[in-house]
Amino acid sequence: MNPPPASRLDLPIDDSVDHVLGDDSADLTLVEYGSFACPYCHAAHEVVANLRDRFGVRMRYVYRHRPITGNDEALEAAVFAEAASAATGDYWTLHDRLMKRGPALKTDELPAIARELGVPPPAPTPQWREAETRVARDRQSAHASGALVSPTFFINNRRYEGAWDEATLAEAMLRSPGHRVQTAALDFARWAPSTGLLLLVMSLLAVALANSAFGPAFEAFWRMSVGFQAGPMAGTGTSAGAATGFMLPLRDWINDGLLSFFFLVVGLEIKREFTVGRLAGRKAAALPIVAAVGGMIAPALIYLLLVPPGPLVHGWAVPTTTDTAFAIALIAVLGDRVPVALRVFLTAVVVVDDLVAIVVVALFYSGHLSPGWIAVATAIIAGLVLLNRGGVYRPLPYGIGGVALWAALHASGLHATLAGVVVALVTPTRPPANLRALVAQAETIISAEMKSARTGVLRHGPSEPALRALDAIHARIESPADKLLRSVEPWASYAVLPLFALANAGVTIALSVVGAHGQLIVAIVAGLVGGKLLGILGGAALAVRIGLAEKPDDYSWRQLAGAAALAGIGFTMSLYIAAKAFPGADEFAAAKIAVFAASTAAAVVGTVLLWRRREPTAV
Repeated sequence: MNPPPASRLDLPIDDSVDHVLGDDSADLTLVEYGSFACPYCHAAHEVVANLRDRFGVRMRYVYRHRPITGNDEALEAAVFAEAASAATGDYWTLHDRLMKRGPALKTDELPAIARELGVPPPAPTPQWREAETRVARDRQSAHASGALVSPTFFINNRRYEGAWDEATLAEAMLRSPGHRVQTAALDFARWAPSTGLLLLVMSLLAVALANSAFGPAFEAFWRMSVGFQAGPMAGTGTSAGAATGFMLPLRDWINDGLLSFFFLVVGLEIKREFTVGRLAGRKAAALPIVAAVGGMIAPALIYLLLVPPGPLVHGWAVPTTTDTAFAIALIAVLGDRVPVALRVFLTAVVVVDDLVAIVVVALFYSGHLSPGWIAVATAIIAGLVLLNRGGVYRPLPYGIGGVALWAALHASGLHATLAGVVVALVTPTRPPANLRALVAQAETIISAEMKSARTGVLRHGPSEPALRALDAIHARIESPADKLLRSVEPWASYAVLPLFALANAGVTIALSVVGAHGQLIVAIVAGLVGGKLLGILGGAALAVRIGLAEKPDDYSWRQLAGAAALAGIGFTMSLYIAAKAFPGADEFAAAKIAVFAASTAAAVVGTVLLWRRREPTAV
């Protein structure tokens, strides 16, 4: 997983170095990273001027250079502004003049501008070299602060994300209640352990409710049938006709319905990793693939060795899976104790783990199969593949096909959640767009619209044809698969998985359950805690030993063992498989206790192994 860009100002404001308008006692500070060759920065220049008129002494404005990447004229204009203002001591007059000249600034115009303002022309002087250093400082600060485009604004040291028209930007600066809620939500979502923390909170809430006076009502709520039904109305006095409909317990709607969105996200991530991600190359993929396979075989074998023959054998897959959210959350909490290369390894292991788990669920945990409905599902899949091959990029046909496939799979006896994986695999992944051509086209449209707005009458905004053209350009830049992942992943992480935990994690803690199913609990705990560690570590060592893969020097075998131990945090998928493997209430309750205990123990073992940083290698 790629870390999100920084959201805080990396370099503190320094009045002796930065270009500042306003007093440092002002309660509103607006920092802009901009470029003199950026048309949007020229538009933002007027917005900032209006905001200064509005807020007066309450506002402090700071400008830092972020010349457009790859644009030599933008870089030279920034250096010229620094060098010229250093000679005169008046930066803001030159800044205002350059911004008002328009974005079509050419480097051969700089000498004429210098003559107009009575400042030194561009020349390789010591002042010019000092100015280059100053601009380089601003550019480095922009990168470290997550300012990836020009302009980027920071309000009171926090990166602003949103429209920067005057009204919206002013509302953000004043921190209206709506903006505060949005900011808090973004901060929480960017915090890497947030998904795991939310899962933990919902799990503890489910356990607390299950063991409280509300326990029976809590369980009855999840068993409540929900759906639609058509048939004779009650009280009509007739029995003609039979009621028809589609009714499922609320827990089944979550486990087989909403969890399809989680499987959709998993499928999209697997597809990305095997096409352009960490598993695209054979050599890079070998180590985590072999380790992941070992990390699923060893827990299953340990489980089968410890449970008695009989119905419990069907739960062999319960200790084979890893909960991505909890594992990634713990890695984030450990910070730099976990090398980046090791994070990449564990993430790749989890991707393979998810892929195998999907196959296991489809093959071993389906109900009575209906050949007719399987044929219908196959036909729908064939239709989705034809849409992909035919170059259909609109999401609606795939959405309709996905709903139909879910219903067919549910009726066939196969797990309906597989519909999410299938939709993910057939969703088109286009090659990278010709970004330069698309940006040029968008700029042409915007320029034409701005010209019309200045010269036309009875116009309130961009024309509908222009908006449709810009929508088409935007749609082309991002592939449908990437767009779907970006749209669905937050819902899966912050709504579906917590709801799944609330519906399934509730277990009544009773010594009678532990005593009656001690072997089952021991088998699951041993499989997740010991089996995952031994399987992943052994698989990785085998791949290196036979020359199939190479272990990066960035982490030690002890650290790899720590990551392998964290993979023993089963939770979500372990509970999901346990619900399918153990229809009996007592066995399922015992499995829940075992999964909780094992996940806690695996987290502790992994943290202990990773806590000590690797000693630097002597040179």
